[in-house]
Amino acid sequence: MNLLFFDLGSGEIMLIIIVIFIVFGPSKIPEMARGLGKFINEIKRASEDIKTEINREADRLEREKKLEEYKARIEKDLGTGNNEEKTETEAETKSTGKKETAAEKKSPESSEKETGDQVK
Repeated sequence: MNLLFFDLGSGEIMLIIIVIFIVFGPSKIPEMARGLGKFINEIKRASEDIKTEINREADRLEREKKLEEYKARIEKDLGTGNNEEKTETEAETKSTGKKETAAEKKSPESSEKETGDQVK
């Protein structure tokens, strides 16, 4: 068994454990292990928090980009729709010789009046 970057074998690891046991004594080793465990958990928690924050920010930026694209597409569609309405109105004006107001176009009564006038 070799550790990745220290290149320690099982014999060297046993020697290190024996030295730690002799230097610190059997009563201090559990406290040190607990402290080391808490430290490792804090590092894991901090790295998870950082990952979460980065992912949250990336998602927010992606949502903003999609929203801007959607707004641009809507504005483009609305701009195209207005041009089509103007073209239709100009064609009606040329064919009838009468220009309708926006209120006349929207009200159903005006279209009934026209059809009633044409039937008589």
